Amino acid sequence: MPPPDVLVVGDANPDLLLTGDAVPAFGQAETLVDSADLVLGGSGAIVACGLARLGVPTALAATVGDDLYGGFVRDALAERGVDTRWLRTDPEGATGLSVVLAVGDRAILTHPGTIASTGPEVLDHDLVTRVRHLHSASFFLLPRLAPHLPEAFARAREAGATTSVDTNWDPTRRWAGLDALLGVTDVLLPNAAELRALTGRTDLDSAARAVLDLGCRVALKNGAAGGVLWETSGDAVRVAAPTTAVVDTTGAGDSFDAGFISGLLEGLSGEECLLRAVRCGSLSTRAVGGTASQAARADLEDRFRDAPPP
Repeated sequence: MPPPDVLVVGDANPDLLLTGDAVPAFGQAETLVDSADLVLGGSGAIVACGLARLGVPTALAATVGDDLYGGFVRDALAERGVDTRWLRTDPEGATGLSVVLAVGDRAILTHPGTIASTGPEVLDHDLVTRVRHLHSASFFLLPRLAPHLPEAFARAREAGATTSVDTNWDPTRRWAGLDALLGVTDVLLPNAAELRALTGRTDLDSAARAVLDLGCRVALKNGAAGGVLWETSGDAVRVAAPTTAVVDTTGAGDSFDAGFISGLLEGLSGEECLLRAVRCGSLSTRAVGGTASQAARADLEDRFRDAPPP
């Protein structure tokens, strides 16, 4: 069986998504929500599903437990066309779980479980030299794996692959240890809060150029405003988000990542990659959860046929 085009290394877990205009209250106060959905979560898993949905052969290297949630994750990935040959099962660990409270904005409570215990054993050193692209998701949730990623990225690039990183949020708020990885990364895919925290700079342009100085481009997920790309010392490229009836923003940034990576693999320009990324992120908000309404190729061609140029 041929290797996948893309290997995503990161996290995979269920999300328990609670929606409604409700804020939890302590003191044994019961608060009602409008809906509760158990959906596939984890940045790595959602990116992998987004790429598969776009027709890109994609594998996920992650760890789940030998439990109900682990089976749920494995089945959901396989149903969406993701190659699970490198999805490891830890017989002694519990699969991670996130509880997401969506009240316009989102609050997330995560039990790391097998996400935190994931180590270098998920990295197939032969595979990283055979894929066309290597992507790292949720860097700060993977303390055992993170120190080994720079070497894997370097090996992939030496073999001709492109690389990308989406760190996601750092629960410890330390935002440390990333410079070595960015030095072997082609594009960083943060949101605005993450980019500011990673660089310690409040001005987004200054923050992005600090990363650019490391040799790494920045494709910023800017929510309803769309996206911004810094790839040269010149002006940043901006793409506005299309008008979309938003149901749930969970995983929109991960679908943005999938769109950008798929463009890279097709040899599109940076601006074209950004346009696809913004489109994929926007389309993913049409349904509850991170994977239910991810873009297919037909969606990109038809839904945005008359979209204005960036």
